[in-house]
Amino acid sequence: MKPLILFFVFLLTVFQSAGQDGFNYDESKVPQFKLTDPLVFPGGRKVRSVKSWERRRKPQIFNLFEDQMFGKIPAGLKITHFRVLEESTETPYKNAKRKQVEMILEKEGKELRILMLIYLPVNVPSAPVFLGYNFHGNHSVTTDVEVKISESWCNNNPSLGIINNQLTEQSRGVESGRWPIQMILDAGYGVATIFYGDVDPDRDDFTDGVHPFAYRENQSRPLPNEWGSIAAWAWGLSQAMNYLEKDPGVDPSRVILIGHSRLGKTALWAGAIDSRFAMIISNDSGCGGAALSRRKFGETVKRINTSFPHWYCTNFKAYNDNEENLPFDQHELIALLAPRPVYIASAQEDLWADPRGEYLSGFYATPVYHLFGKNGLESPVPPSVNQPVMNQIGYHIRTGKHDITEYDWTQYIQFADRHLLKK
Repeated sequence: MKPLILFFVFLLTVFQSAGQDGFNYDESKVPQFKLTDPLVFPGGRKVRSVKSWERRRKPQIFNLFEDQMFGKIPAGLKITHFRVLEESTETPYKNAKRKQVEMILEKEGKELRILMLIYLPVNVPSAPVFLGYNFHGNHSVTTDVEVKISESWCNNNPSLGIINNQLTEQSRGVESGRWPIQMILDAGYGVATIFYGDVDPDRDDFTDGVHPFAYRENQSRPLPNEWGSIAAWAWGLSQAMNYLEKDPGVDPSRVILIGHSRLGKTALWAGAIDSRFAMIISNDSGCGGAALSRRKFGETVKRINTSFPHWYCTNFKAYNDNEENLPFDQHELIALLAPRPVYIASAQEDLWADPRGEYLSGFYATPVYHLFGKNGLESPVPPSVNQPVMNQIGYHIRTGKHDITEYDWTQYIQFADRHLLKK
């Protein structure tokens, strides 16, 4: 009995520390803060035209995020070649075509192989596509036995059959609830997904994944202003776009980035980097994603840099317990996406991700959308639970926990129909 008692004591300690340890979940304790204004130049002059925004102010903000948060992606690093491994209309889904594509990076005797799984509706000649990463391998999003299992490193999860950091058959289909593929296909959209560990394993180790392909002599880690893992994953999405532009079954003008949690952070930055993406969706992306850092609600900059020191560039650690000195905040990351449609989603029980802070980022980015003649989140008061807003910036907060659900996907498809369907 003693080991069992100790186990429950351990769990109690974990749950108590998760709700305490200095993390704030009380709206009345959010500190007063002043946000940087995306439409004001350093020195106080205001941005008054789209031209001034695009040519001068937007690059200033982008460069700050790149240098102080995500890190610079090495120029010129591209997938060497693409190879279609197989394609078939024999799938578990109706009216579907499956394709598995290998994206290969070769340089100086090193090789990186990234697998992309694509399902397209056969009755749509040139389909819009949702593109996003998955957490546990392409085979985890579907019960399709033909989908290949990645050999890349993955965090252990014995309940999913992930032991010795290797994906296995046991994890086939375990994320299918997060990827309602038949529903997406029936709506006339395709799905393209990649295991994020193929691009860069999610651990504080820069000797594997894509990073070594950009190192100079005797370098073993990125420099303080060079790319962390989120920027590396964003690089991978742009490489996937390079392939999707050439696939005759895909409409490259209607590729939609989607990401949940850390991969929602990735989708936002990838959208800021690459203007080819037509729409960007952030699902429960929280701190370092859509949530305002200065609110210090739920997860904080220090907490994320301590628990996941590899996600952002080293320069970002200067803002641990120092959010008020950030030269930007996450509303300006949303602003970088203007005038493209962007959807921010939260969950009522996901206080760690600060749902109100996620909404307010969209609200404070809205003046930039106004510059383009677009509406965003027009009220400082978030909508009620399960009451989506679908202007050029969309938002909902749903019942439930930190996850991506069929309810979320239903809103994303409606949002895409509204903004991307050809009239």
